[in-house]
Amino acid sequence: SKKMAYQKVNADQRAPGHSQYLDNDDLQATALDLEWDMEKELEEPGFDQFQLDSAENQNLENPETADLNLDSIQPATSPKGRFQRLQEESDYVTRYTRSAPKSNPCNFCRLLKVLCTAIILFIFGILIGYYAHKKCPSNATSSAMLDLQLYQEILETIQAEDIKKSFRNLVQLYKSEDDTEISKKIKTHWTSLGLEDVQFANYSVLLNLAGPSASSVTLRSSGQCFHPNGQPCSEEARTHSSQDLLYSYAAYSAKGTLEAEVIDVSYGNADNLKRIQKMKNTTNQIALLKLGKLPLLYKLSLLEKAGFGGVLLYIDPCDLPKTANLSHDTFMVSLNPGGDPSTPGYPSVDGSFRQNRSNLTSLLVQPISASLVEKLISSPNSRAQTGVCSPLELPNNDEKIVNMQVQTVTKFKTVTNVVGYLKGLTSPDRYIIVGSHHQSAYGSYGQEWASSTAVITAFIQALMLKVKKGWRPDRTIVFCSWGGTAFGNIGSYEWGEDFRKVLQRNVVAYVSLHRPISGNSSLHSIASPSLRQLVIEKNHFNCSRRANCQETNVSSVQIQGDADYFINHLGVPTVQFAFEDIKALEGPSFLSEALFPKRARKIEEMDPFFNLHEAITKLSGEVILQIANEPVLPFNALDVALEVQNSLKGDQPNTQLLALASRLRESAELFQSDEMRPANDPKERIPIRVRMLNDILQDMEKNFLVQQVPPGFYRNILYHLDEKTSQFSILLEAQERCQLLASNESLQEALSEVLNSINSAQVYFKAGLDVFEDVLAGKN
Repeated sequence: SKKMAYQKVNADQRAPGHSQYLDNDDLQATALDLEWDMEKELEEPGFDQFQLDSAENQNLENPETADLNLDSIQPATSPKGRFQRLQEESDYVTRYTRSAPKSNPCNFCRLLKVLCTAIILFIFGILIGYYAHKKCPSNATSSAMLDLQLYQEILETIQAEDIKKSFRNLVQLYKSEDDTEISKKIKTHWTSLGLEDVQFANYSVLLNLAGPSASSVTLRSSGQCFHPNGQPCSEEARTHSSQDLLYSYAAYSAKGTLEAEVIDVSYGNADNLKRIQKMKNTTNQIALLKLGKLPLLYKLSLLEKAGFGGVLLYIDPCDLPKTANLSHDTFMVSLNPGGDPSTPGYPSVDGSFRQNRSNLTSLLVQPISASLVEKLISSPNSRAQTGVCSPLELPNNDEKIVNMQVQTVTKFKTVTNVVGYLKGLTSPDRYIIVGSHHQSAYGSYGQEWASSTAVITAFIQALMLKVKKGWRPDRTIVFCSWGGTAFGNIGSYEWGEDFRKVLQRNVVAYVSLHRPISGNSSLHSIASPSLRQLVIEKNHFNCSRRANCQETNVSSVQIQGDADYFINHLGVPTVQFAFEDIKALEGPSFLSEALFPKRARKIEEMDPFFNLHEAITKLSGEVILQIANEPVLPFNALDVALEVQNSLKGDQPNTQLLALASRLRESAELFQSDEMRPANDPKERIPIRVRMLNDILQDMEKNFLVQQVPPGFYRNILYHLDEKTSQFSILLEAQERCQLLASNESLQEALSEVLNSINSAQVYFKAGLDVFEDVLAGKN
């Protein structure tokens, strides 16, 4: 007998088609036995013996196989590495002819058995390897897949029918005489769903309410008296629509009576006022002002400086979609920039000093309907039968003198916020705030509040189902239903001022659910620059699930609602999803400052099956979950730098600002590549570095908060006035004011504010990089 050595080819010498799933010792041993049997059967004459040698020197002395190049064989992974197996074969026959196997039926049967066994073992090995690999994926893939699966499990429980039921129950509550009654219902519902630590936050604040009787406008020439909706001042008309008439007013306007000439100022921008002041004396006159295009507070400040005494405010029908028939509808506006007017900049807690600020402007401001404007200017319906709309305009040579009477009442009332906490597991001191608002019992302004509250409640319900099974987010989620929103976001401002120090340090992001359904034709997404990439991803995913979905750009523009405090005073990254009408988006901005007692289109008319509500809940919910659960915050530093560069584009770019913005971009790129990308790899993720990185990401937008801005403008300069302008809003306003006053002092101040913000951000990123380098140097 001859003693033969069989040696397994090393892992780096396998054939390219070799499967990693067959790296099992028993399978390899069996396979080698089979290979040897086959070689014995198929060995050709002339091979007297094998030349047995070590693995490094082994060479089959066969001219037909002499060209075999083992260096070209691709490696396959094996946990065992290299091994040898020695076996003794006593009946080995060194020589036989080629014809022998063909004439021997036993040899043929043996060969057939060998082939079948090899095929079966091969398939069996592949199956074992496949399922082993499926159960043991890489750490990064496993983490991402588990998170995605978790999010889907939570979001799948959100159903349109549940939101519809919740909405209808909430609508029945608006007739309550006390604001706390609505808050109690919400608190009880949230607690029943399992949300822990649900609290009331009550503040006694100064509210400006509708007067005991409706305001009026009287034409001196004819003596005709009209209510704000255009109806005559008769007892019958007053009784028919008394509630709507009472709620047609400007909160915190001056009160009293004024008789003066009406001067049409159109949208009230600086150019219009400059032209009008050259033609007429505007002192103590009444301005006929259109809502839109610029913040109302800013336009009122210009009119106040121009010497006007009163304002008749309206919405031009040509600025509205054809479906919105609001010609005879009245509305309310608030002249409060935010918070309790009696405690500006500090919370309305017991013992706080109260300032006497019953009105926030010297102007008498009265919202009126478009139909009343048509009567004042003696004009027919603005939208002709042809469908072409003619904007309302008072002829220059037509003098109209009217008497306007404004009646409001100022009282201290309690505003209640409902705040519930879902504590985080690993970072409970980091908060994602989700904000909706509830109806105030002191006014009736449509059904948006019920839509907002139903959406946040649906997400809480879905989330708590998972929490009851033992899951928790990494960061704390704070759910807030704000009170006093219609009067100037009073509830959110007071709560923010009350907890300012804690929120400055701990808030990571704010997700707004202010007005989720204002139309049904287009998804409108608003996000901070740092959150833009995340929102774009969610929009793409949403469009892939819905038919006829028109993808929209994600913009950073000023929005209405309680996000105001978190954007402008805390510099918190913010996101908001809402469905709108495309025509409304194409029209002038800031029309949403008007609050209608009853909308032309009710919520259930726009979304009868509440599928849009469900989509908003799931979109917002997925963003909330990702921010609350990702180890590294899904914020993009480079997008902030790119937004700054885009905002400096214009006809006359400032070279100094452009150079500084370029350095900011370089720092952001370096920060993103050197710190953010490694931290997203679980293998390189060091807890202390992740915490440092997240702290930098959550605070980077604070660098863009400026101290002085025109009334109604955001202090966070990363947000634009509307989607039609891309430049910094404070620079655009300063340029306009420069032309009006023939002085560049205001422009220089604005340029200085922007320059300091960009420089602060650049230093901030550079300091962050230096800290990371110091940490690495200390460890080395």
